[in-house]
Amino acid sequence: LLSEKATAAYEGARSKAQRFLNAADPREIIFTRGTTEGINLVAQTWGRKNLASGDEIIVTQMEHHSNIVPWQMLCGEKGALLKVAPIADSGELVLEELWKLFTPKTKLLALTHVSNALGTVNPIAQIVKFAHEKGVKVLVDGAQAVPHHPVDVRELDCDFYAFSGHKLYGPTGIGVLYGKYGLLDAMPPYQGGGDMILSVTFEKTLFKKPPHKFEAGTPHIAGVIGLGAALDYVTGIGLENIARHEGDLLAYGTQKLGELPGLGWIGTAAHKAGVLSFTLGEIHPHDIGTLLDRQGVAIRAGHHCAQPVMDRFGIPATARASLGLYNTRAEIDALSKALRKVLEVFR
Repeated sequence: LLSEKATAAYEGARSKAQRFLNAADPREIIFTRGTTEGINLVAQTWGRKNLASGDEIIVTQMEHHSNIVPWQMLCGEKGALLKVAPIADSGELVLEELWKLFTPKTKLLALTHVSNALGTVNPIAQIVKFAHEKGVKVLVDGAQAVPHHPVDVRELDCDFYAFSGHKLYGPTGIGVLYGKYGLLDAMPPYQGGGDMILSVTFEKTLFKKPPHKFEAGTPHIAGVIGLGAALDYVTGIGLENIARHEGDLLAYGTQKLGELPGLGWIGTAAHKAGVLSFTLGEIHPHDIGTLLDRQGVAIRAGHHCAQPVMDRFGIPATARASLGLYNTRAEIDALSKALRKVLEVFR
């Protein structure tokens, strides 16, 4: 009975994830350890099966390392070519240059929905439409998108979409990979083991259908159920309400921090999520982070697993304040005040 309850809760979370993304079928939802594993799963299954020497994969200059390294590894193995779409000084994709990268050899476009380092929100539906007209599949890294605004994979029409539970205020070590069922059904398994098989003999193994074909071994039952609770939480608040609140904070933070002498914005796209990424004169972002920490203000400082973004802007790192549904204008005021003290220390 207890195992039946656990199974019901586990599969119930799958249905919650399906509704959350507006996927057509719960069987299109695969549980992973996070966005990184979801991308690697596609690279090692769909990629290995469909890529040959001379084929091409396109990524963008704003990608997180998790959406660069697996494709580099796959291209190295297959003799394929990795091509990079550039970004403008604003941190926006240069779409005209992206379109030029497509050739008859292009098999996949892998890009982020929202940049973790810049906050840029990419026009995914428009990009997917163009790619599909060229016969190219599209994988979207949705880690930074799902906590901030509604995501509808059928409206976007992407082929794969990956996200992580901890970005949604859920547990770490759990995530979701969405894939169109026809693609998943044609893909070989990612790993072998228990629970993904129909039958095993020493001569032959028969595999289950998706999604269970991709979920070998004892599943992260607690993590999946915790992810289901997190989905209930953000759905209950309403993604539209979250987007509106964070949009207000982003506008206020941009105005408030913009008053600081020497502050330079990294990422000024017209369409942004709640990311305030900046430099402060010649002060190293790690020093900014340390001095803010001593004042009880927590930010991130570094390359944010996006070193090519830093290279694009000619800097080693940025200081980044990430805005969430729990943040307030008073906290932005506290950040601004603390940054003024940082300036005093270095003056």
